[in-house]
Amino acid sequence: VTVMRPHQLKAEPSGVPATLLHSHVAESALDHPQGPEANLEVRPEERWDHADLVRCEADSITGKLIVNADEKDEDTQICRVCGDKATGYHFNVMTCEGCKGFFRRAMKRNAGLRCPYRKGTCEITRKTRRQCQACRLRKCLESGMKKEMIMSDAAVEQRRALIKRRKRERIGTQPWGMQGLTEEQRMMIRELMDAQIKTFDTTFSHFKNFRLPEVLSSSHEIPGTLKAPTAEEAAKLSQIRQDMCSVKVSLQLRGEDGSIWNYKPPADNSGKEIFSLLPHIADMSTYMFQGIINFAKVLSYFRELPIEDQISLLKGATFELCQLRFNTVFNAEKGTWECGRLSYCLEDAAGGFQQFLLEPMLKFHYMLKKLQLHEEEYVLMQAISLFSPDRPGVMQRAVIDQLQERFAITLKAYIECCRPQPAHRFLFLKIMAMLTELRSINAQHTQKLLRIQDIHPFATPLMQELFSITDG
Repeated sequence: VTVMRPHQLKAEPSGVPATLLHSHVAESALDHPQGPEANLEVRPEERWDHADLVRCEADSITGKLIVNADEKDEDTQICRVCGDKATGYHFNVMTCEGCKGFFRRAMKRNAGLRCPYRKGTCEITRKTRRQCQACRLRKCLESGMKKEMIMSDAAVEQRRALIKRRKRERIGTQPWGMQGLTEEQRMMIRELMDAQIKTFDTTFSHFKNFRLPEVLSSSHEIPGTLKAPTAEEAAKLSQIRQDMCSVKVSLQLRGEDGSIWNYKPPADNSGKEIFSLLPHIADMSTYMFQGIINFAKVLSYFRELPIEDQISLLKGATFELCQLRFNTVFNAEKGTWECGRLSYCLEDAAGGFQQFLLEPMLKFHYMLKKLQLHEEEYVLMQAISLFSPDRPGVMQRAVIDQLQERFAITLKAYIECCRPQPAHRFLFLKIMAMLTELRSINAQHTQKLLRIQDIHPFATPLMQELFSITDG
C-alpha cells in the first residue's frame, strides 16, 4: 500500500545539546505513577530546574506502574506437582497446564497405575514428570487436587460454547469498522488511545497557578505585574503583529466561585497584546508540551528507539502534536478554544470570519475541525507526525520510516472500515494534506517564536530546549 507523507521541511533548528529535554526522556515517567489527583502546575516567577521538569512530567501520567522483569520473576507461581510455571488453580491446586491435563485424563481413565520402578516415591519435576505416571498421579493427589472438581465432557462443551458466545458479544460491542482491521492494527490503535487518555488532560483541571495578562477587564489586579515594553520593543512587536495576523485573541477565566474574568486585547495595533499574553502563552504551551512528551514515552514504539532519536523526534513534532490536541477542544462555530475554565476567543473587528482564513494557523484549525474526525483518527495523526524520519538529527531513519508507514496504513484502513460512505473516500488524502500543512505552519511558527524571543525573552526552559533557543 502506498501512502502519501508530509513533505520534508528543514525549518527546525538543530545542533544544540538537549539537556533538560534529555532528562525528560531519559527518566521514564512511568517510574513515578500518580493517581487521578495528580496536580501538574505551572508556577509563575520560578526558575525551573531538572528536578522540577521531571516531577511535573511524572505528575501528568496516571497509568499503572510497570514492574521490571526481575520483579515479575519473583512473583511467578510454580506448579505444586512438577515445579513448572503455573497457569492458575486447577482442581483446587496451583498447577501448570500439563499437570492439569494429566490429572483430568488419569481420573477419567480410572486405570490402575503402577510405578515401573516399584518404589512409589519417584521425584516429579518438569523433566521427569513423564517417566512415571503413577508417582505423578500420587503427587497430584497429595498436593490436594480433587477428582470431584473435574467437569464432565458435556459440561466442558457447554463451557466452551459459553466462552465463544461471550467472545462474539465482545466483538459485537466494538465499533463496526474496527472488526475489519487486523489484530495488529487494533492493538496499535488501543495503545495510542490509552496513551492519549493517560496524558491529555482534556478538562485542563491540572493547569493551575499560570500567569495572566497584567489587568483583566473586570479591574482585578493579577499578582506579579509585568513591566511595560520599551518603545523599541513595542515597535518591533507591532511589526510582528502585522506579520502574524490582524485577528486578536481574548481570554475568559471562570473562577471556582462562579466569577468570570475577561481579558480583551487593546484596540490599537501597538503589539502590546502580544506582550501581555506572552507569559500566559508560555505557561499553557509548556503544560501542553509536557503532556506530549509523556504521550510519546507511553508508546512502546517510541521507547524502543535510541534516546537521541527520541529527542530529535520530540523537538521536531511537539508543536504539531500540540495543535492536533488543541483542535479537539476547538469550537469552530464560536471561534473558541474551550480549555476547562479557560476560554480563548478570536476577536474579529470586521465582524466576520473571512479574515480568519488569511492566517494559516486559524485556517488549519477550521479546516481540520470541518473533517469531524474520530478520536482514533486524531491519535493516528499524532503518531504519523511524531514518527517522521526526516526530522533533523534522526539517525534510525529506516526504522522510523517503517513505523510511520504502519501508522499511515492503519489510518487508511480505519477510515475504509469505519467510514464506508462515498463522502469519506478522500478523507485519508485530506488528512495527509492537513499534516503537510501543519508541517509548514510548524516552520513558520518556529521562526516567529525566535523573533519574539529575541525581542523579549519569554520562553520557559522546556520551550527553549524544544525550539533550540540558545542563551543570548
